[in-house]
Amino acid sequence: MERPDPDALLDRLQRDEEKRRRGRLKVFFGASAGVGKTFAMLQAGRRRVQEGEDVVIGVVETHGREETRALLDGLETVPLRDVVHRGRAFPEFDLDAALARRPGLILMDELAHSNVAGTRHAKRWQDVHELLDAGIDVHTTVNVQHLESLNDIVGQITGVRVRETVPDRVFDLADEVSLIDLSAEELLERLRDGKVYLPQQAARAVDHFFRKGNLIALRELALRRTADRVDAQMREYRADRSIERLWQARERLVVCIGPGTESAMLVRSASRLAASLKADWLAVYVETPALQRLPDALRKRTLDALKLAAELGAETVTLEGADAAATLVAYARMRNVSRLVAGKPTRRRWARLLKPPFADQLAAVAGDFDLTSIADPRADGVPRPAQRPTLFATVAAGEPRPGWRAYAAASLIAAAVSALAGAVSDHMDLANLVMLYLLGVVFAAFRLGRGPGVYLSFLSVAAFDFFFVQPRMSFAISDTQYLLTFAVMLITSLSISHLTSRLRHQARGASRRERRTAAMYAMVRELGAALTDAQIIEIATRHISEVFGARMAILLPDSAERVRPKLEEPDPATALPPDALRPDVAQWVYDKQQAAGFGTDTLPASAAYYLPLKAPMRTRGVLALITARPDELALPEQQRLIDTFAAQIALALERVHYVEISRDALVGMESERLRNALLATISHDLRTPLTGIVGLAAVLSGGLQRADVPGAQSVELAEAIHDEALHMVSLVNNLLDMARLQAGGVRLDRQWSMLEEVVGAALAVCRRVLGSRAVTVRMPTDLPLVKLDAVLMERLLVNVLENACKYAHPGTALAIDAATVREPDGTFLKITIDDLGPGLTPGSEAAIFEKFARGEKESAQPGVGLGLAICRAIIEAHGGRIGARNRRDGGGQVVGASFWLTLPANEAPPEGAPPEMPEDDPQPPTLDHAP
Repeated sequence: MERPDPDALLDRLQRDEEKRRRGRLKVFFGASAGVGKTFAMLQAGRRRVQEGEDVVIGVVETHGREETRALLDGLETVPLRDVVHRGRAFPEFDLDAALARRPGLILMDELAHSNVAGTRHAKRWQDVHELLDAGIDVHTTVNVQHLESLNDIVGQITGVRVRETVPDRVFDLADEVSLIDLSAEELLERLRDGKVYLPQQAARAVDHFFRKGNLIALRELALRRTADRVDAQMREYRADRSIERLWQARERLVVCIGPGTESAMLVRSASRLAASLKADWLAVYVETPALQRLPDALRKRTLDALKLAAELGAETVTLEGADAAATLVAYARMRNVSRLVAGKPTRRRWARLLKPPFADQLAAVAGDFDLTSIADPRADGVPRPAQRPTLFATVAAGEPRPGWRAYAAASLIAAAVSALAGAVSDHMDLANLVMLYLLGVVFAAFRLGRGPGVYLSFLSVAAFDFFFVQPRMSFAISDTQYLLTFAVMLITSLSISHLTSRLRHQARGASRRERRTAAMYAMVRELGAALTDAQIIEIATRHISEVFGARMAILLPDSAERVRPKLEEPDPATALPPDALRPDVAQWVYDKQQAAGFGTDTLPASAAYYLPLKAPMRTRGVLALITARPDELALPEQQRLIDTFAAQIALALERVHYVEISRDALVGMESERLRNALLATISHDLRTPLTGIVGLAAVLSGGLQRADVPGAQSVELAEAIHDEALHMVSLVNNLLDMARLQAGGVRLDRQWSMLEEVVGAALAVCRRVLGSRAVTVRMPTDLPLVKLDAVLMERLLVNVLENACKYAHPGTALAIDAATVREPDGTFLKITIDDLGPGLTPGSEAAIFEKFARGEKESAQPGVGLGLAICRAIIEAHGGRIGARNRRDGGGQVVGASFWLTLPANEAPPEGAPPEMPEDDPQPPTLDHAP
């Protein structure tokens, strides 16, 4: 019994562990609307409820169907939330509420639904993925027309292009898919009975989408897609359990492509056979070392046969191996193939005894496969001469043909070995001299190739006979026993030469694959860090030029969907020449999403090969290239490699595109928020004091004209006008300060200062705002001097005090505390300002320091939310921090807010440095000092 692969076992364990952590996804899959997917999902949910599980409804669309609505009774529903978009409120699934509720199973209808802009995810299937990652099971529904890979096919059948799609990988990753199927007649009857749409909608649906032919085609697509998934699951099950025996649950055949003239006929016959069996089919070419030495004409015949198979709908595969039959059978077992198709042997019986034909080799190892041999109708009973490579034919593709220098080098090796053998012949037996010649053959076969190795094998036998076998210096043989020695030596030399050249071929093949993998890895890694289209094009151009020796261009679409080169100054060493680039061909490739140009059947006269850059969502551009070795583009492995490169480039372009969209959306949202905040400022916070000033001034002016306003009242009106004007000045100062801070940062004029003086100056400025409030200041007498910008720090304390007065209960006291604290990153001077009030809204402790953030969303208090943002900018410029928290009493109730800030106090003032005195020395108000 074959030992299991440890890596495969580890991968399986990791996949099983990941499945245990994630929730399970079940998809109710149907051909179209109305087949009963939602009804079946709700019935399954109710059964889970009866089994005692916690089931809730996330989103269910009943479409007015009474029997569906009845199944909702008794099931808990996660309330939808309103998302405002363009002035309208749209009900959408509340993902955060569902995650907080964390049920065992949630029902999510219409997996392909697009969410309203402003929600966390653009698509509902992304919401479902987050639910699954949280360990919540999900049941959902989807129609076949919503699968991304079938979207174009459905559009061609029905004439309706569905915009909401689901990536196929989401469907394939489902733990269970339940097909909900109805015949076209039953579905049309349900539609006429009003069980699918309302009557007026049903009439339009029958005339357009719900035609009988459309429904039959959609039903077939759904059945085939489900069968493909089940087949993939069966193959995965066999691979996980190392089951070698075939399970022919589905007909699938492989046609074996070779270099013979019958290859094209074999492909056409296999295509007809697959069509009659309604089976998938694969065209496989196994490239052995012998086949890689074929002349270019025979290699082209094989490539043409593979290309024909792809055009007829086959999946084409190129494999590498020393034994073509064994390699093919191993691949067929992996793909769960039921039938092998090969050409019928045409060689004569005596030739078949020397080397069995491929069909006979295949029959010997394909024990549990059905083997179909197809004869060439052109065969007339006379076997065609086998087209085999000569001993000195070309080596593997991509390797230089051995020239006369290689054979001259082999001759020199023979001469060197003969000279060495002559020098030691008196001290060694003839058998040991043979080993020297064999060593030369090994070296020649490994370094020079098969041809020079075979040539040296014959030359070594001749040299050994001529120089060392009696009679010497003659090819005559005195002892017939040496004939056996020569035969063994020749056979051994040829075998060594063959095995060494095969090893050399395999090593070069492995090295070539490693270089391709390394090139792909390097390009993908660099593309992952690219941030612009220009960077992507530069990276792609460099790597493709290195790997393929190509000159290339990438054309991207503009706003009018016209493709054109992106780089304005391309590198002339790697860029495609302008005269070789045909924009009309590139536009056709972009529009049709098909390759064209050199080596294709579409516009083959073009010098360049054009390939669409297909991304998951749409085609992102066109890749055009001309290689130094144009014929290599026809090689299957090269074609797959360039397709992979193009796919990675398309993915990178799509990623950058959506990053730009996301950035623009964030900028737009921020601009909209700032615009609304400024409009609110102008409409409320500026208009209110202006209105007050105008009204008070009118009262004062009219009273003075009539001389009926007492002097005391005139003073009060003048003070009110003064207060409103000060409010406007403060508001405008905040706006100007924030604009200045945003434009050029904060420039500090640091001086050694006493904190008591800065606090006193701030209290003096806030005398009007504080009014009758008592302020308790507690500062130790040993506080150190601090190097700060006294003017900006005074402004910071003023803003914090004004904010505390604005939101604290009227008449309540404030407290200011200062102390020196030691933290892991140094010594700081900490200042705390406490108030008595409602405190902060939970979760807003950090948000209130953002621009235009206010303590209450719809507060009647004046202000636009810039004061604390200015405070944060000032304190961070000083190297400190600022924060806020709620104060609580012994019972845990919020009794007010506490704002704190820290200033670095690591630096000691120089000897005799006087504290910086403020320009004005106003007398602070009476302070209540704590005992």
